[in-house]
Amino acid sequence: MHGCRRVSAMAMAVAIGMATASLPSAQQRAIEDFFRDFSAEWARGNPNLAVSARYFTGAEQDRLERQVTPLTSAWQRQRVELARRGLDELRRMSRADLSDPQAVALELLEWQLDTIVRGEPFLDFTFPLEQFQGANVGLVNTLTVSHPLRTEQDADNYLARLGQVGLRMGEAVAEVRRIAEKGILPPRFILRATMTQMQLFIAAPPARNAFVATFDEKLAAAKAVSAERRAALRAEAERIVSAHVYPAWREAIALLESQLGQATEAAGLWRLRGGAEAYAYHLRRHTTTNLSAAEIHQIGLRKVTRIEQEMDAILRTLGRTEGSVNDRIAQLRKDVSYPATDEGRRAIMADIEVMIRDAERRAAEQFDIRPRAMVVAQAYPTFREATAAAGYTAPPLDGSRPGVFQIPLRDQYMTKFRLRSLVYHETVPGHHFQVALDLENDAQPRFRRVRLFGGVTAFTEGWALYAERLAAESSWYEGDLEGLLGQLDAELFRARRLVVDTGLHAFGWTRERAIEYGIEASEVDRYAVFPGQACSYLIGQLELLELRDRARAALDSRFSIKQFHNAVLLSGTLPLDMLERRVDAYIASMGTQ
Repeated sequence: MHGCRRVSAMAMAVAIGMATASLPSAQQRAIEDFFRDFSAEWARGNPNLAVSARYFTGAEQDRLERQVTPLTSAWQRQRVELARRGLDELRRMSRADLSDPQAVALELLEWQLDTIVRGEPFLDFTFPLEQFQGANVGLVNTLTVSHPLRTEQDADNYLARLGQVGLRMGEAVAEVRRIAEKGILPPRFILRATMTQMQLFIAAPPARNAFVATFDEKLAAAKAVSAERRAALRAEAERIVSAHVYPAWREAIALLESQLGQATEAAGLWRLRGGAEAYAYHLRRHTTTNLSAAEIHQIGLRKVTRIEQEMDAILRTLGRTEGSVNDRIAQLRKDVSYPATDEGRRAIMADIEVMIRDAERRAAEQFDIRPRAMVVAQAYPTFREATAAAGYTAPPLDGSRPGVFQIPLRDQYMTKFRLRSLVYHETVPGHHFQVALDLENDAQPRFRRVRLFGGVTAFTEGWALYAERLAAESSWYEGDLEGLLGQLDAELFRARRLVVDTGLHAFGWTRERAIEYGIEASEVDRYAVFPGQACSYLIGQLELLELRDRARAALDSRFSIKQFHNAVLLSGTLPLDMLERRVDAYIASMGTQ
């Protein structure tokens, strides 16, 4: 990225007022040892995570890159036990004499491990096979997105992992059967969506399956092996898919089909015994607050009303006066859509590339510390188009691949309306800026840089939604009222999410009611299988805006948007209460200058 700079750990510490000791004390060395050793143990137990982050090097990393993480309840509970052991050890450690980065990292890790432990009673409230992030999706992403393919050894490792995919799918099938015996079934519409997606995945001959085609394309691009060797490797991938992967998928589809008669159309956790407690847990985990479902629902309703009024005024300025806001936006979306053709698909991807590079140039006005890693855009494979949401995959520690923004090229996304806002959310100055900068921040312990113990959704998604608002506030949409409407529509979408997610899981809303409220069917299906996560975006954004207002009011003429962004981003990903304390410390430090 042109004009970007990477700053040292010392510079990052100074940027947010951290004190850095010249010589570490015994306690400081002890906590660093704990961070290093416990994090390494955690990473070794999850090969998928270790591979995605390129956490180790040499023989150890190579060994993990031949494995796929288990999908059993036994593995999940082992992780909880490891988290519990780490939490006990962490709580016995002295807090005295720690450096500022160490104290923050310790508090964060305690929160993360405690969250994992508190989630144990609710492990069976997620569905092993579902259309958004089930094994049928995760296994494919693990190999086709995260696995490195730069050398022949990488290719051999890929085939070793591909050979385990059928086994792992079998584990997921066993888990589906186990939790069904407890009366926990997905809604019938989720079963249908998942079956449709899985059937599409195995509809093509093995030679055109994503496991094979992506493998071959990446090998060809890397020029790592001869054409003859590549053909042999591809043939082996085809054999594995035909002999092991497709049969495992067929068995899974048959099981889901057998559950249709027992399942219902009820969408939310409220329908399950213990579901209310499970939902409260997920809301706390994703928002990092103690807000209740009722409180979040009301926040959403108020925001929806305000944003719709603002959008109505702009629509009238554009001469669009007939019908509801929803109707007028739907027509605008159609008016600026791309054709549903190969040419249209190429056009939208080309436009996204232009938008990303333009955003990088514009961001210089608000940011003076930006990531070195590049970000690229890719379309999702066809089998995922119907159910996937746009998403971002972080680069690994070793820089072997860029950050990746993926977009499903279905009708909802094949339009210029809201496209700029989506790009800003997922790439620059949204997820890519925040996540990649975390990775490059060597003032933080390694586990923080790669989100080893999980992300903090309210911060990460709140930042990305804040980035959308920042672009609008910074005149990026000057002369583009349709683009500004897209930004408002994206914010309206997040406000409606608060209403719909809580409606589904706490207040008995049906899928049809959620769709009628203005949420696309595939998004409603996402909330049904990923409770609480959709509430994190707006809650996080509101906190960031409040903190910015607080800093601006306190510092007045000394306020700098670049310094505020440094204070937030260089603090690293944190729960919102911890972020608030970091910003307050930044404000206090500026007051003494």
